[in-house]
Amino acid sequence: MTYDERCKEDARLAILAELAQQPDARLNSRNLATVVEQVVPRRPREWLEAQLRWLDSMEAINLVEQSLPGLGPVHIATLTRTGRDHVDRRQFLPGVTKPADEE
Repeated sequence: MTYDERCKEDARLAILAELAQQPDARLNSRNLATVVEQVVPRRPREWLEAQLRWLDSMEAINLVEQSLPGLGPVHIATLTRTGRDHVDRRQFLPGVTKPADEE
């Protein structure tokens, strides 16, 4: 596995895990960028959006674009059952790092 592939897989897990922690399982792309920056630093917004689109194509999230007052256009990601199953270690998605075992 290349370094770039590993970064993508780690970022995708970080996105799913953060969504799973939200009361409504949803966040906008600007908030998710902050989370991903902690795992995979210095990636452009387009790179994050590509990871969100990939997760949407795998049905791990539902992705919609909205225009928010003061922010302009952002993507809103909502965790799906498939994404939650990955985070909860019930069924794994290829292309997403597996969550660590709980200690």
